[in-house]
Amino acid sequence: MVTVHPQYITDSVGEKLVILPAGEFNSIMDELDELEDIRLYDEAKKNDTGERIPMDEAFKMIEANRGNKK
Repeated sequence: MVTVHPQYITDSVGEKLVILPAGEFNSIMDELDELEDIRLYDEAKKNDTGERIPMDEAFKMIEANRGNKK
């Protein structure tokens, strides 16, 4: 868990803003990125039909799609 030390300020229209040390902010962003990766993994697993494509065939498909984008 990330420990944060927020400071609060108020802008000219009365909106409350939070200030964090850069290291804490970066730690939060890293955690959010990891959570997004986990969410995407879980979603992919949920939609997995078990069908697989051999790697060499997948590379051929990728190369064929590259040719279509030019």
